[in-house]
Amino acid sequence: MASLLPCPQQIPTTPFISKLSSSPKTWKLFILSYPLHQKTIKRLTLPSPTKAVYTQGLYVSAPPPSKTDLDNDPISLLNERIRRDHGKREVSRTVMDKKEAEKYIQLVKEQQQRGLQKLKGERVGKDGNFSYKVDPYTLRNGDYVVHKKVGIGMFIGIKMDVPKNSAEPTEYVFIEYADGMAKLPVKQASKMLYRYCLPNENKKPKALSKLNDTSVWEKRKTKGKVAIQKMVVDLMELYLHRLKQRRPPYPKSPAMAEFTAQFPYEPTPDQKQAFIDVEKDLTERETPMDRLICGDVGFGKTEVALRAIRCVVSAKKQAMVLAPTIVLAKQHFDVISERFAVYPDIKVGLLSRFQTKAEKEEHLESIKSGELDIIVGTHSLLGNRVVYSNLGLLVVDEEQRFGVKQKEKIATFKTSVDVLTLSATPIPRTLYLALTGFRDASLITTPPPERVPIKTHLSSFSKEKVISAIKYELDRGGQVFYVLPRIKGLEEVMEFLEESFPDVEIAIGHGKQYSKQLEDTMEKFALGEIKILISTNIVESGLDIQNANTIIVQDVQQFGLAQLYQLRGRVGRADKEAYAYLLYPDKNLLSDQALERLSALEECRELGQGFQLAERDMGIRGFGTIFGEQQTGDVGNVGIDLFFEMLFESLSKVEEHRVVAVPYHSVQVDININPHLPSEYINHLENPMEIINEAERVAEKDTWSLMQFTENLRRQYGKEPRPMEVLLKKLYLRRMAADIGINRIYSSGKTVFMKANITKKVFKMMTDSMTSDIYRNSLVLEGDQIKAELLLELPKEQLLNWIFQCVAELHASLPALIKY
Repeated sequence: MASLLPCPQQIPTTPFISKLSSSPKTWKLFILSYPLHQKTIKRLTLPSPTKAVYTQGLYVSAPPPSKTDLDNDPISLLNERIRRDHGKREVSRTVMDKKEAEKYIQLVKEQQQRGLQKLKGERVGKDGNFSYKVDPYTLRNGDYVVHKKVGIGMFIGIKMDVPKNSAEPTEYVFIEYADGMAKLPVKQASKMLYRYCLPNENKKPKALSKLNDTSVWEKRKTKGKVAIQKMVVDLMELYLHRLKQRRPPYPKSPAMAEFTAQFPYEPTPDQKQAFIDVEKDLTERETPMDRLICGDVGFGKTEVALRAIRCVVSAKKQAMVLAPTIVLAKQHFDVISERFAVYPDIKVGLLSRFQTKAEKEEHLESIKSGELDIIVGTHSLLGNRVVYSNLGLLVVDEEQRFGVKQKEKIATFKTSVDVLTLSATPIPRTLYLALTGFRDASLITTPPPERVPIKTHLSSFSKEKVISAIKYELDRGGQVFYVLPRIKGLEEVMEFLEESFPDVEIAIGHGKQYSKQLEDTMEKFALGEIKILISTNIVESGLDIQNANTIIVQDVQQFGLAQLYQLRGRVGRADKEAYAYLLYPDKNLLSDQALERLSALEECRELGQGFQLAERDMGIRGFGTIFGEQQTGDVGNVGIDLFFEMLFESLSKVEEHRVVAVPYHSVQVDININPHLPSEYINHLENPMEIINEAERVAEKDTWSLMQFTENLRRQYGKEPRPMEVLLKKLYLRRMAADIGINRIYSSGKTVFMKANITKKVFKMMTDSMTSDIYRNSLVLEGDQIKAELLLELPKEQLLNWIFQCVAELHASLPALIKY
């Protein structure tokens, strides 16, 4: 480093200013993410103005760097990407060592296999691979399809035609593309075609693909593949973070047998398996449980939760039961209180908005002191004021009904406590995490013996139909739910029903009512005093009224599929035949998506189909709800069905995309360029030798530390002169090369060589991730060397700039690779 300085006597000896030294707390390794995009570059800004800038041997005050400065400064662009990536990290990640990576990948693969088995062969082909290909005979004229090699086209039909060199007619699938019609044999089509749908209501693609130019489609597919791989690796890292957490297994208590004996019913086979799964999670594992219990309403999910609660509470830990509505929370509280009434030492509490301020404060204190063992409530339990004494278990009922912020808060619990999620129609994100290796799932699909399927009637609204349905239920001594999508309209329905049934007790219930009024209404309906309850979807979860076996849902098009499935599940809880009337105003006013949703619900008439319905819902609503990604973009452009096949393919081959980092000190950059720092710049620095040594130390640590160092340097001393920029680029280059396993960079004539121990698949993932065709097209992998052929031999400084940019783009692929 001393060679950078013109001569020793010019070096000042003022102590190095501490502002340049990054806090050790921030020195963690954060893997770089997302390649630089030209659209993004134009909007970049540095965090604060520089104090001075070097210009022609003088230092003068300088405004913040201009847009042009940033566009021409590769270090600023790289720093911005590092900072952006750091901001997106949900938890601190560390690079895995080789042994840990091998063990971890094996765990994920085993979990994935369990998930595939749970699909019961519906989507698994003879080769054991997951497939979303479409049967051509199920397609209709005008449907959009995706051919894996050609792209998006419109299905015209299946027709007989005589192939060349044959007299026998054969069935062909005809598909229209932007530049012509294609025909392919039905057998071939069934191996290559996928149904096309975008993850939003717009089912029509922007443009059809071209038969004679598949390059656009290939680029689109490649972008989708890279995006999927990044999602998979990000999920794997989060999953690893959870696997690293430890808690002692819960003891197998003899008291559990006594507790389970209180269950008055004979468990179904699925229920028994769910009991075993949860017990093993709690008593045989050292990592926190994160299990989904998926089963229809009334299939016994609550009993699974009660046994988990008993196990945790027996070990002197607290259990929290989280419900989306106060109605459901109250029902859980009643059920739990009744079940644990025989254990006077176990205290159960309900935290709700129905309580007075004094009651809430008392409950909060009891939770904090550990006096309450089981706490039931709505999202208020996730507030900062709720402090748990020794929380061991979180039970979440119907997670899909919580908001984004509540879900994020729930996610924070998953790394430290055992989590059990109950759902009749799991959101697609939950569903696919359960099936792709990142979450455990127990499916309860066998109905209890006394349950009978609910008769579902989907039709346009008419007062005559409503009166007839209600009269039938009242005549057999039953009760009726009448549900609307919003509060406005409840009074109007009330007037109509009071006029039609003057001698029948009718009441309104919704979430905006005074707490006491709502509680009284629900209590009277449960006791049978109220015969018709007109409400919003507040009754979607929780109300278990054995005598209410007819539900009427008005303006059904305004409800989601999962909501409708839940609402329908409010009836049919006894051995009586139950009826669900789903009414819409006019079929012509319904969107294609609404019609598809209602059709799916009508098809899923049998008991225990919540799981299949969630899969249909995902197909209708799109993958945006799975990973929280935007519902448009590169992945959506390939169509949902191909997306999921690519996802499973990425999961099954994830171990092939591993990159092995090398030590920073082992990286050689053999480019003979060692410029001297100008004496004016050295005099301006407070301790140049210390600063240069510090730069080397932070570069050895990680890219995040080097980024912080560079920005602090510029913030304090202004934009560095070119010789200092060259020094920083060489440090960045060595750091990035070490991260992606390159241990030597050198050139010979017009050829750049990068020696690295990487596989062809890793190299392809790296180049697929590159945004610049210039760099991508110049790189080839030969043996253990990446070679780049330049058009001409560049001067040393230009050569360094070219290699810096090229390695920065390769380095941007790291989020799609497994690191160890």
